[in-house]
Amino acid sequence: MEFCDAKGEFIRKWGDFAVSWGTSKTLGQIHALLLITKEPLCADDIMETLSVSRGSANMNLRTLLEWQLVFKTRVTEKRKEFFEAEKDIWKVFCHIVNQRKKKELDPMIEILTKMEIVEGRCTESKEFAKTIKDLQLFSTKADAALQNIIKAEPNFLVSTYLKMLS
Repeated sequence: MEFCDAKGEFIRKWGDFAVSWGTSKTLGQIHALLLITKEPLCADDIMETLSVSRGSANMNLRTLLEWQLVFKTRVTEKRKEFFEAEKDIWKVFCHIVNQRKKKELDPMIEILTKMEIVEGRCTESKEFAKTIKDLQLFSTKADAALQNIIKAEPNFLVSTYLKMLS
């Protein structure tokens, strides 16, 4: 596969993955473009390369900045804002996990905590309370595991994983 074809395919597929991860296709494509581009790009470069509007480029760049997947950088003698992607894939993974946790797991734990004490003494209420307790226990363990992954050094995690496989 030629480089240009591979680059275009990667950008398209990363955009498709982004949709399945719960974000926009354009956000994924912008992230992919910045991830594989050596030099920083300005919004105009991104708009032209991906054929997206200024509003879409700016909105998605703001989200990528919030997620710490992209950061602003200065280019000598240029007045525009330029952007670069975080290139450390472990950091990218940790930032994405942290955002997904905030968006999905944290709200679920909050809801389950509110439902922890259920009034009623019928069979249905007891089953409901048991299910809520089980979900809450699983969710808090998942939360702790994700926190440990986010805090772990990449070499420690990889070596531990490889030991588990052998």
